Amino acid sequence: MQQTNSPKISVLMPIYNTNEEHLRQAIESILSQTFTDFEFLILNDSPENKKLDDIVSSYHDSRIKYFKNEQNLGISQSRNKLINLSSGEYLAVFDHDDISLPDRFKKEVDFLSSHPDIGVVSASIIMNQKAHNFPQSDIKIKIALMHDCALKHPAAMIRKEVLLKNNIFYEEEFSPAEDYMLWCRLIKVTKFHNLPDVLLEYRNHKNNTSHNQQEKMRQKTFQIWSFVRKEYPWLYQAYLEQGIDIVKLFGIPLLKIKKNDKKTKVFLFNFIPILKIIKKQEGN
Repeated sequence: MQQTNSPKISVLMPIYNTNEEHLRQAIESILSQTFTDFEFLILNDSPENKKLDDIVSSYHDSRIKYFKNEQNLGISQSRNKLINLSSGEYLAVFDHDDISLPDRFKKEVDFLSSHPDIGVVSASIIMNQKAHNFPQSDIKIKIALMHDCALKHPAAMIRKEVLLKNNIFYEEEFSPAEDYMLWCRLIKVTKFHNLPDVLLEYRNHKNNTSHNQQEKMRQKTFQIWSFVRKEYPWLYQAYLEQGIDIVKLFGIPLLKIKKNDKKTKVFLFNFIPILKIIKKQEGN
């Protein structure tokens, strides 16, 4: 049997005019992983920034492979370029200003290795010193994706063959919400899981894409919502019905109470509307 020297994981990290301290902390968090069978692919999408060259070259670790775009390509094309450069079985997504906790890779590899039907695993995160959890099961994640990016992208690990087999990659058309669209494309071809463990420290600051491209992010999110609700109507219906409670009298359904984040509706005998309560929005 032919032996392969390919690593188990390819860590994919695009960088762009990254804060020096943040970049060092990000790199060191990867090099400190307890699971060590990985290649660390770093792609500089700000080729004029020579300081980033010096930072990366200061780490003398053979697992680091450093690349530079000749010109700025943008985040989606850079992520796809990293996928094409990778040789690992699993792709560990990572952003240039976050911190992966030491057991992240080990826990995610262990999970994927023991669950061959799962194509993407992510985890809980710490943001602003507070833990943030996400739905764990595949169906709950897919229902949540009808309205929210229910897998934290920089904490995710992806089975590479799922992307290649289905020709699914990041799409520039949906940047800066390209990660959300990737998950939505994958809904029909694989299963998802979120580990309950906190495995990533997410750095929330004013230079985050979600802040400095807020309006564009909102527009692209609306486009993705339109796509998923047409593409997966059964999941969207399940999302709409999440907040439904049935009140029975002597075993007979009497009231249906339907709730979402904006209003509560009450129906008599499941279909006669008798009450609607609209929640007061903050600032009104």
